[in-house]
Amino acid sequence: MCKINPRVDFAFKKLFGSEENSDLLISLINAIVSEQDQVEEVTLKNPYNLADYRAGKISILDIKAKSELTGRWFNIEMQISEDYNFDKRAIYYWAKLVTEQLSEGMMFKELKKTISINIMDFNFIPNLTEVHNCYKIINTATGKDDKLHDIFELHYIELKKFKKNYQQLDSALDRWSSFLTKASQIDKECIPVELASDKAIVKAIEAVDRMFNEEERVVYEVRMQSLADVESKIASAEEKGIEKGRQEGIEKGINDASLAIAFNLLEKGIDLATIADVTGIAESDLQTLNKTRDK
Repeated sequence: MCKINPRVDFAFKKLFGSEENSDLLISLINAIVSEQDQVEEVTLKNPYNLADYRAGKISILDIKAKSELTGRWFNIEMQISEDYNFDKRAIYYWAKLVTEQLSEGMMFKELKKTISINIMDFNFIPNLTEVHNCYKIINTATGKDDKLHDIFELHYIELKKFKKNYQQLDSALDRWSSFLTKASQIDKECIPVELASDKAIVKAIEAVDRMFNEEERVVYEVRMQSLADVESKIASAEEKGIEKGRQEGIEKGINDASLAIAFNLLEKGIDLATIADVTGIAESDLQTLNKTRDK
């Protein structure tokens, strides 16, 4: 069984951001982008480097790559901790990568398509069940991009929404999602046939447990502990916020069932008017509950 969780950003960075595994990165990119944006080779712009991480030079473990054949740029990031402002962060890092093209001496007319791929270990987009969603700039009147702003493309992969078993896998993205979510269950001596047919997946399974030396494993364990500490603090804060909100609700005569629904919808970013319709709680009371949740 895989002892390393490939969803942890430090492990993800080494697995897909190392020169010797550029074929894995190519396979992952091609599993996500359209047929027109497929790549045959990539040049890593910020390859995995333990010395940089150790020196504190790396805070965001994203992967920047460029296809020299097409000129397209890619930013790939794995986010394991919940971040409900991730959409803004994703656009910011996409914009930074566009800016980096100009810093290489290019003119505006030479800017190449820049594709941001964000893989998240939490549910992010409300009201959608699809694992993979792609966003572009479109003409709101026609619903088309008109080829005017086709340098922008942003992908979200929400792994928590991936529910397929091995027999249901029918695409490369399914296989990568299965690997990322079920790595701890996969025996490299007995790889499920649906994954064994994909040589990139097989290489990833074989690589994931032997890719760390002793020092890297310590860094990985520290990173794992750091993530666990963050999750614990978030859970404690939510617990306190919910209890405060519950007291507020009781004082206003709101029952626990409506409160639970309201908190769940507030957490997902649903607008207050919709929550009021669903729960019967007044918008003014929802505003109060939302404030106590944020404290």
